[in-house]
Amino acid sequence: MPDLIAQGPRPTDRWRRSLPEAGTPVILGRIAEPWNVAWDDRISREHATLCWEGTHLVVTKAPRARNAIFYRGQQQEHFQASVGEHFVIGQTTFTLLDQRVHFSQADSPAYAEQTFSPGVLRQTKYKDADRRIEALGKLPDIIAGAGTDQELCVRIVNLLLQGVPQASFVAILTLRTGSDDSAEILTSEQRVPPHEAGAATPKSAEAGEELDILHWDCRTLTGQNFRPSAQLVRNATQTGESVLHVWNRAVTASTSFTQSENVDWAFCTPVVSDACPGWAIYVAGDFAGPLSLSPRGASGDSDALQDDLKFTELTATTLGALRQVRVLQRRQDSLRNFFAPVVLDALAGRDADQVLAPRETDVSVLFCDLRGFSQQSEDAADRLLELLQRVSDALGVMTHHILANGGVVGDFHGDAAMGFWGWPIAAKNSIELVCRAALAIRREFELASAQPAHPLANFRAGLGLASGSAVAGRIGTTDQVKVTVFGPVVNLASRLEGMTKQLQASILMDEVTADWVRKHVPPEVLRVRRVAKVLPYGMHIPLVVSELLPPAGPESFLTNEHVVAYETAFEHFLAGDWHEAFKQLHRVPAEDQVKDFLTVYIAQHRRTPPPGWQGVIELPAK
Repeated sequence: MPDLIAQGPRPTDRWRRSLPEAGTPVILGRIAEPWNVAWDDRISREHATLCWEGTHLVVTKAPRARNAIFYRGQQQEHFQASVGEHFVIGQTTFTLLDQRVHFSQADSPAYAEQTFSPGVLRQTKYKDADRRIEALGKLPDIIAGAGTDQELCVRIVNLLLQGVPQASFVAILTLRTGSDDSAEILTSEQRVPPHEAGAATPKSAEAGEELDILHWDCRTLTGQNFRPSAQLVRNATQTGESVLHVWNRAVTASTSFTQSENVDWAFCTPVVSDACPGWAIYVAGDFAGPLSLSPRGASGDSDALQDDLKFTELTATTLGALRQVRVLQRRQDSLRNFFAPVVLDALAGRDADQVLAPRETDVSVLFCDLRGFSQQSEDAADRLLELLQRVSDALGVMTHHILANGGVVGDFHGDAAMGFWGWPIAAKNSIELVCRAALAIRREFELASAQPAHPLANFRAGLGLASGSAVAGRIGTTDQVKVTVFGPVVNLASRLEGMTKQLQASILMDEVTADWVRKHVPPEVLRVRRVAKVLPYGMHIPLVVSELLPPAGPESFLTNEHVVAYETAFEHFLAGDWHEAFKQLHRVPAEDQVKDFLTVYIAQHRRTPPPGWQGVIELPAK
């Protein structure tokens, strides 16, 4: 497939991209990724449509393009360019070429061969340090501006063409080792056809070869083909050192002594990085005049290229390091769906087995369950995918606020989610964080309920909070593991969530959690009221359950006086003074459904405590 080469007013303003398959149009413009020409302000955002038709390139100017397209010296709105021709927009020339790269498998005799270790190259001082430093100073911008690995290769090749003045051909290629792993690494983040990725995906230049071209470019805008030495690439990648070959066109007219016409020398520098297996940078070029045949001349020729080798070796090191960072970043990004940000932070720079190893610690657990799911299931029996999306959105509300408040999503149970705090890093304010998450979840569901058209309008949430000792970390079997928390405190949070239905409260918490909030958080931030002392079904030890409330104000119709009245009623209820308890309960607004639990219980017993009253209400079921 031919390439389109863009060349702007400066040497740095350049790219070479392979055309897409015949019949596939692409947009050329200043910001039209990946066929963008950002350096030329005379090119419109979307200036022209390009379409390769098998034998020629069809170019059509966009209706809104400001400046003309010049082809064969004349302004054209629509034309067909053949291979070898060019057109101009603004200050940029676009040339259509069909240059091929064919690896030479034969061992052509080199006039001189020399191997350079990275250590030797780094000790060598630049002879033209100012120009090299100027070129190397562009590396940060090149790295920052490359959105994909393919674009990074394009920019690195351009940099080398600028930094090695005698180079006529530069390529980033890879030596395959029995599989196409290197190609997989390059394109794993793209997963799109070549014309959408912005350049050709790695491919062998000739069928059956073990070398792939990731990207290449040359100075010559002709149909000249290039024949890199496959043996030179093998030597460099296998030894891990830069290898230089020098030929001499003055010795013989036979082109078998050169790997390409007008090429006197070539060197290959491996990219030593786990993220770039088999990668190498191949640079070839010619000298200004004929070479000496003496051994001293050979050494001098090698010395003349040491600056170029040093420059290329540093570029290769930077490329490998960046690729390694990107691979690690992709791995970390892939873990974000499995690990909470607080876990990823703990894993950074530490041994994963040590961080994730299960250990006993103090945690706060939040268990959140959807209300209204059963009814929604019946109503949407013929729209299950729609229901699934709505449930996913509801679970997303839960997980978002768990993670946003520094928690870890421990598990999902159907339409319920469990989160916990206090692991992998202990925090003194874990209980405050779990409370903030619970109130945020309740608030979002209440806001959705106020909008009839909202996908979550008919959903509510019941939440149970509990704090205590548990085992947290990587828990499971040899077949499957997950990061979660295990212990009675998790069961307690689940039971408290279940009690929200019976006690008509949105958020219930155990005594440990409630006492900590009373002691450490002012009522202007969080409020707590005791609701009842109950003996849950199947349990033998009664517990005092409390309700978490937002501060007095727009989010709660209960004033601080109302909370005090309920607490006073609760004290009288425990003491058996049910007449006074009933009186105090009537000071709480009628819309408070929580007070109905005690009010109804007192009324059912004719305001008289049963014999042996201990203040405990037995719950009939879970």
